[in-house]
Amino acid sequence: MLDYAEPVTKLIDEFKRLPGIGHKSAQRLAFYLLKSSREDTDRLLEAIREVKEKIIFCSVCNNLTDTDPCRFCASPSRDRATICVVEEPYNLVAIEKTREYHGLYHVLQGAISPMEGIGPEQLRIKELLRRIGEEGVSEVILATNPNTEGEATALYLTRQLKPLGLRVTRPASGLPVGGDLEYADEITLGRAFEGRRDVDA
Repeated sequence: MLDYAEPVTKLIDEFKRLPGIGHKSAQRLAFYLLKSSREDTDRLLEAIREVKEKIIFCSVCNNLTDTDPCRFCASPSRDRATICVVEEPYNLVAIEKTREYHGLYHVLQGAISPMEGIGPEQLRIKELLRRIGEEGVSEVILATNPNTEGEATALYLTRQLKPLGLRVTRPASGLPVGGDLEYADEITLGRAFEGRRDVDA
C-alpha cells in the first residue's frame, strides 16, 4: 500500500483529532481541500484564524461571544430571575431556536463524567452559585442533556441548589433519553420547555 506524501498524511492526522472524525472522513476532508481552489482554502484558514482571535467566553455566563458580556447577559429584555443551565454553547443555540425561553443562561462547559475524569470542580458550577447569590435568581432550569452524564450533572446541581430555596426545574418529557439537545427539533424542545417540572433532591 502506498503512503501519502507527508503533508497529506499530516493533514489527515490533524482532521482525525477532531471529534467524530474517523480515518475515512479525515481522508475525504483532506482530499476535498486538495481539490479546492486557493481562494476557498484561504477563506477557510481566515475563518479559523478569526474565530481563534475574536471569540472569547462571556465573563458572566461562559457562552461563546465576540463581546463581553455576551448579548444575552447584556440584554435588558431578558428575564433576570431565571437561569437556564446548559452543558455547551451549542445547547444554548438549540434552546434559543424555540423562542420559548426568555431568561438568562449559564454554560457549564461540560458535564460530570467520572470515566473521562470530569468532576464538578472542572465545570463552571462555582460561577453559577455566585451568580445566583448576586443576581436575585428565583428559578434555575437544568437543561443538561438527557443522558447519563447530563442526569448526573442535574442531580448534583439539584443537591446544591435546593437548599438555597430556589425553584429547580428540568425540561419536560419529549426529549429522547440518551440524546443531545443539539439534535432535538424546535417543536420538541419548545414543548419540553413549556412543560418543565420541579426537581426533587
